[in-house]
Amino acid sequence: MHASAPFLLLISAPSGAGKTTVSQGLMSANPRIGRIITCASRAPRPGEVHGVDYHFFSRSEFEARIAAGEFLEYANVYGDWKGILKESVRAHWATGKDALLSVDVQGAETVRRVVASDPALVGRLVTVFITPVSREELESRLRGRDADGPEAIQRRLDTAEAEVARWAEFDYLLVSRSREEDLRLLQSIYETECARSSRQTFRWASDLPTPSRS
Repeated sequence: MHASAPFLLLISAPSGAGKTTVSQGLMSANPRIGRIITCASRAPRPGEVHGVDYHFFSRSEFEARIAAGEFLEYANVYGDWKGILKESVRAHWATGKDALLSVDVQGAETVRRVVASDPALVGRLVTVFITPVSREELESRLRGRDADGPEAIQRRLDTAEAEVARWAEFDYLLVSRSREEDLRLLQSIYETECARSSRQTFRWASDLPTPSRS
């Protein structure tokens, strides 16, 4: 008999590298992985549902939670707060699920720092950095999305240069080739971490008490 202690899988990548796609693919293939819902300090947009798309808080409540140290990671994005509650991770763990978080490199740095200082989280974080093989490949992907103009693409590429330089801060490096290959490699990383001995509670079935017969 054995059980594997749940953990937090953090995936980071430059914009356009495909972390959202591969993260969704991993969750679809592994029901044991739970999606972490982001918190926001803005009002819901039409069609958005509290607790499904985001956890919506007022600005004052969000800032009170920041002061109370409840966030694993947070940032002010164009005047609104966004963040991930520690409790969102623990809620998945309480049901035996692993948790998946997709953030940028700066967010990953914050998460590592918070985890290292929280006894309930330390030792339960696995980080993966995904990057295309070259700047040229990332530029090709960004242009292929047809979502940004030339100036915005240049800014994303310049930001990516600094982010990729920090790949060694992560537990794993995944050099992106194709959607299928990236998912295969990420699945392998996930299965490796599930099998890590430090996460296991294991006993031979023969060591367990024999059920009494009435």
